[in-house]
Amino acid sequence: MDEAKLKKLRELYSEADGSEYLSERFRHVGEKLADNPRNTIKPFSGVPTFLDLPYNEDFRDLDVALIGVPMDLGVTNRSGARFGPRAVRTIERVGPYSHVLDEVPQSVLKSADIGDVPMRSRFSLTKSLEDIEAFYKKVLASGVIPLSVGGDHSITYPILKAIGEKEPVGMVHIDAHMDTGGAYDGEKFHHGGPFRQAVLAGVLDPERCVQIGIRGSSEMSGEFSFESGMTVIHAEDVERQGIDAIVETAKEVVGDKSFYITIDVDGIDPAYTPGTGTPEIGGLTPLQVQMMLRELKGLNIVGGDVVEVAPQYDPTTNTAHVAAQLLFELFALLAVSQ
Repeated sequence: MDEAKLKKLRELYSEADGSEYLSERFRHVGEKLADNPRNTIKPFSGVPTFLDLPYNEDFRDLDVALIGVPMDLGVTNRSGARFGPRAVRTIERVGPYSHVLDEVPQSVLKSADIGDVPMRSRFSLTKSLEDIEAFYKKVLASGVIPLSVGGDHSITYPILKAIGEKEPVGMVHIDAHMDTGGAYDGEKFHHGGPFRQAVLAGVLDPERCVQIGIRGSSEMSGEFSFESGMTVIHAEDVERQGIDAIVETAKEVVGDKSFYITIDVDGIDPAYTPGTGTPEIGGLTPLQVQMMLRELKGLNIVGGDVVEVAPQYDPTTNTAHVAAQLLFELFALLAVSQ
């Protein structure tokens, strides 16, 4: 080993601690983290919040609000996603630095965990959807971008109704299922059909929607996706075409206008995310999803969510950990896109 180089390394790093960043490459990270309370809080103590952000119910001065939506009255298979926000809040080994986007989002965006959407009834899906829409309209009226954790995928319908109230938005949708189905058992509002309802409500532009990771027998319930003009990319297409090609397609579809990102954890293979209500074999990997999201930087993102974490089927907490990481990816994406 070069003796001069070794001498220099010893001079710089022998007494340096883990919070000192001496090279130009990481100096800006150290400066941004200097006043971050996460540096002194033990990861296993205190009250858990999304991404260890401060808890603050007052969202009026925020840039980004992280919101829990603990409601799973719209599931068609295994219930339990109502516990998803609580499970994701307990994950602490995520962030605060994105090595790919080279940013500490908390230092760029004024942000907080503002708690859960208050809902009047634990029994009524209709009332819950109304309460979600009303809550998000208040958040959006304050100029705040919402990042949410569900809950089942039916929660995205009222969120889109609030976001697309004045002008329909586009969507990047990662999922095993197209979620554009019709009524089940006489009920059209459920987690298998939020995007049919959003299009019919005039808040979602189907020709600016791309659905990625689709697979399984529910293909036969996705006719509306094809007929309305959505771009459907199957899980096999991702494997065959590669990430770069998929990202280029997504960019072409959403264009330069506003769009929403929604991620169902069953879009990822159950080898990584078993804790969900409708697992489908043959899915995406967490890395594939991370890489696709990161390439959407600089576009007009107006919000996002991660849904369908059902922790009682998640014995290793891997599903909650993946969900928390993808929530952080959305957070970092907003930080470099504003």
